[in-house]
Amino acid sequence: MAEKCFKQSELEAIAAALGDTSQGLSHPDIAFLLSSCEMRDPSPSLSKRRRLYNAFAEHQNATQSRRAVLAFIRRAMRPERFARAPESYEPLRANLNNALAFVGLEVDETGTLRSSDRAQTLTEAQRRARDLRADLAGRGIHPDVLAFCRAELLADNYFHAVLEATKSVADKLRSRTGLTDDGSVLVDRTLCGDPPLLAINALRSDSEKSEQRGFANLVKGAFGMFRNVTAHEARVRWTMQKSDAEDLLTLVSLIHRRLDTCWMPPRT
Repeated sequence: MAEKCFKQSELEAIAAALGDTSQGLSHPDIAFLLSSCEMRDPSPSLSKRRRLYNAFAEHQNATQSRRAVLAFIRRAMRPERFARAPESYEPLRANLNNALAFVGLEVDETGTLRSSDRAQTLTEAQRRARDLRADLAGRGIHPDVLAFCRAELLADNYFHAVLEATKSVADKLRSRTGLTDDGSVLVDRTLCGDPPLLAINALRSDSEKSEQRGFANLVKGAFGMFRNVTAHEARVRWTMQKSDAEDLLTLVSLIHRRLDTCWMPPRT
């Protein structure tokens, strides 16, 4: 890679991605990685993004080289570092690749930092978002799902949009019930039971009760496929095709529509 320095705006974007409040590195991670890259940590009490930017900028200014920043990215994005929380790897990689696209770099599925076409990367992400939204709008997809078909989620592949759309189902279950659980526990507490907290029909007949159980299993399946920890280890290297994303987002749309019409049976 060429010996040159990052511009201020480029360093700010990289630091913002790595230090994102919800999807970025933790403060202990930052301290460890800065030390391992032999970079001084001039402002450890600041926000994560400012802390990273100050460390990157100080070292780059002193050495007139971006090598240490690149080394930090390589170390930070090693997949094995995310063995205990694999679900956090892809969102962080997507955010970071959005920032790196401006400088013609990207982190691939294996964690390798490589060159890319800076102009084409952004254009492709924007085109994907437009095309996917147009196709899904033609299917009558739920608006809560369309909200996740954004360029920043599609910069690398379609997996991020499906993952985030699936998370929105859990958010809706929590907002409708006031619970704070997640995954299968959340589904069991909201859609199972006799009666459930949320019902998709009148629950008067065996057929209606069977439909309720089937819907609960459908939601559990969606969670397990995209949010379960063991499933994520394989999905880190899963390149999703547009047709698969459309089908899966259609399924999430169906779940949203049924949840919108759910009612809360009286508790005895």
